[in-house]
Amino acid sequence: MKLPCITMLATLLLTGPAAAQLQIAPPATIPSAAPEKQKPKPHTITKKKEAAPAPKPSASPKPTPTPAATVIPAPPTDNSNADLVFGAYQRGQYKTAFDLATVRAQAGDPKAMTMLGELYSNAMGIRRDYAKAAEWYKRAADAGDREAMFALAMLRISGRGGSLDKGEAVKLMASAAKLGEPKAAYNLALLYLDGQTLPQDVRRSAELLRQAADAGLPEAQYALATFYKEGTGVPKDPERAVRLLQAASLADNVDAEVEYAIAMFNGTGTPKNQPAAVALLRKASRQGSAIAQNRLAWVLINGVGVAMDKVEGFKWHLVAKTAGKGDPELDKQLSDLPAEDRAKAEAAARKWLGTK
Repeated sequence: MKLPCITMLATLLLTGPAAAQLQIAPPATIPSAAPEKQKPKPHTITKKKEAAPAPKPSASPKPTPTPAATVIPAPPTDNSNADLVFGAYQRGQYKTAFDLATVRAQAGDPKAMTMLGELYSNAMGIRRDYAKAAEWYKRAADAGDREAMFALAMLRISGRGGSLDKGEAVKLMASAAKLGEPKAAYNLALLYLDGQTLPQDVRRSAELLRQAADAGLPEAQYALATFYKEGTGVPKDPERAVRLLQAASLADNVDAEVEYAIAMFNGTGTPKNQPAAVALLRKASRQGSAIAQNRLAWVLINGVGVAMDKVEGFKWHLVAKTAGKGDPELDKQLSDLPAEDRAKAEAAARKWLGTK
């Protein structure tokens, strides 16, 4: 059975940080060293079959005054004191959240324990201390908190706050997933798909991805869409794949935006809507997707589904090229462009990239 390509997953499992979830490269991509030799037909666009990019937190991260949290504990609705803790956390008042959570944790509140683990793990209002984070997560996990189970699993699988222990990490993820934690189900699915920490089982992986996707996790929706597109662990279902891509796109998953745009442009699994597809390619391009930038360049240069704009199109071609998504055919067309227009495209690309 053909499996999606997962670049560097094994390395990530061994060395990756205790983030909100393990990352995988777009599952649909297939490694290939050969560049495209032919210009796509004017009425369709395709996603190049190429080596999957190394995982990254965001193609175009927005500046933020605080670090990203491993897990965001939700306060119980019947506990006003816990609401105060969570409210301080949400406002970025981490020292206040720490002080309030400490009191609640000492009184036996699992959510407050999870909050302390979060603050220690991410150096929020206090110096980072993975060992103390693990202690608080462990206490909360023993009390049945699913978010603490997942957070502790991520520490164990990365060896932070204690020895690396994949076996315990898997047990914690499985327990959290049973309790409905979508990030745990997603990461457990990756382990079943990778086949190193757990025996490879694509059907079980698909089941866990479906659980996480149904809970609204965009990464799971995107991965499961690829399963339905390729027929991995599930019957092929292009229409269901597109619905999942649409859901992930609405949550700003950039990889899903690109795939959904291509599906809409070509009318694959969904009615053809080239203007909407181009608009989505623009959005993904602005978010830093080099694949979207390359596809947007093609439609702008050829005027398909959008008014022809060679200067804008070649700008995106040059921007994509700096990210390693060069295109020999577009290079040739750029060399044939009038000098004045070529200069405008190059200037626009430099402006976008912030270079002189």
